[in-house]
Amino acid sequence: MSASENPDQIRDEIEDTREELGDTVAAVAAKTDVKAQAQAKLEDVKAQAHDKVDEVKGQASAAAEEAKTKAKQNPQPLAIAGALIAALILWRLLRR
Repeated sequence: MSASENPDQIRDEIEDTREELGDTVAAVAAKTDVKAQAQAKLEDVKAQAHDKVDEVKGQASAAAEEAKTKAKQNPQPLAIAGALIAALILWRLLRR
């Protein structure tokens, strides 16, 4: 401080210093709050899991659509599988 500062300037500097100190104390308190940090980490993990689920759903939907397209282009494997299932059901019924 120099002699040219008046009391109002000194008061303003003291107030600014108090605000900075308050912010610093709040930041330190936040860093030491383990419960809050754990909660924040949990929320992050939940968000990541939700994003991953959405991504996998999209991939599954695309794969299902591709399988439908292939089945429409070549229905023979699907028809064979249906015939085998029908034959198995008929065989089981006739065994009774």
